[in-house]
Amino acid sequence: MKLLLLILSCSVAVASAAIPAGYAEKLADAIYLAEGGNRTSKPYGIMAGRPLQPNEARKWCLNTIRNNWRHWEAGGRKGEFLNFLAGIYCPVGAKNDPKGLNKNWLRNVKAVLKNQGH
Repeated sequence: MKLLLLILSCSVAVASAAIPAGYAEKLADAIYLAEGGNRTSKPYGIMAGRPLQPNEARKWCLNTIRNNWRHWEAGGRKGEFLNFLAGIYCPVGAKNDPKGLNKNWLRNVKAVLKNQGH
């Protein structure tokens, strides 16, 4: 009986960590546009050690969204997920942001989501 309860509680914990269906894709679309869409050399804002094709960069972006959703869930869902993600995906004050543009990322992604009706 204890084993059954343990298995059930683990399955509930795993289920609660699931990102809502379609959310990662919608968010990735918004990030793509906020990061410059097809006008940028770094699709989705992915800073890789090599140039990435847009489809590969999208996979990296989606993995980042999904992995950080799990981290956010595990941390108790403190604050809004997009604020949490912004601190990881495009942190303000990062040394690879000498112009200070990262401060606009969260506002830009939210604006794109709003314009898309999300």
